[in-house]
Amino acid sequence: MNLEQQFNLISKEYDENRRKFIPCFDDFYKDTTKFITENIDEPKRIIDLGAGTGLLTYFWYQHCPDSEYVLVDIADEMLDVARQRFDGISNISYLVENYNHKLLDEAFDTVISALSIHHLENEEKENLFLKIYASLPDGGLFVNYDQFCAGQPELNDWFDTYWEGHLADRGLTNRDIELWKERRKLDRECSVEQEVEMLKNCGFKEVKCVYSYQKFSVIVAVK
Repeated sequence: MNLEQQFNLISKEYDENRRKFIPCFDDFYKDTTKFITENIDEPKRIIDLGAGTGLLTYFWYQHCPDSEYVLVDIADEMLDVARQRFDGISNISYLVENYNHKLLDEAFDTVISALSIHHLENEEKENLFLKIYASLPDGGLFVNYDQFCAGQPELNDWFDTYWEGHLADRGLTNRDIELWKERRKLDRECSVEQEVEMLKNCGFKEVKCVYSYQKFSVIVAVK
């Protein structure tokens, strides 16, 4: 199955299982978002790349309820869950699109993404970062919440082994784990250090990993 098919398949249970699959869930999504949003002015327009069920936007919305949000994802059934989550909220819109092929023409001053860009090859990541940089105004913000490799084979084995062992007692079904293993085949992780360097090479003046827990890190880049 391709990426769209795999994520449509798990759309209904995606949010419930996020906490089970991510051992640092609250730090990763909730606390890091609080840290970032408390240090910036409320954005006018936020685009969420690979938004899925709207989980990341949900945490941003808690702190930036007046921002306009555009949720972009290739899997329409994932966005259906987001539509239900934000039912009745007029400043959130949705776009079924492969953001790697096309970004919105309209202006936005903040780009966010969670657990999506690691599916791209490194060359594709760099091309995406160039597009994001070109689309942002001076002072614009890009925040990537993602999973990364360690950058060194032995340490990466530590990361993967620990993560896989952690799943055994999280209440996941055999089907959950099998589908996760299939999705892992689509991962194209780089290291935090590699991504920071890519973003700097694209022109971002300030780039920092503001949170890291083994495979899970959050990188902030300011134009």
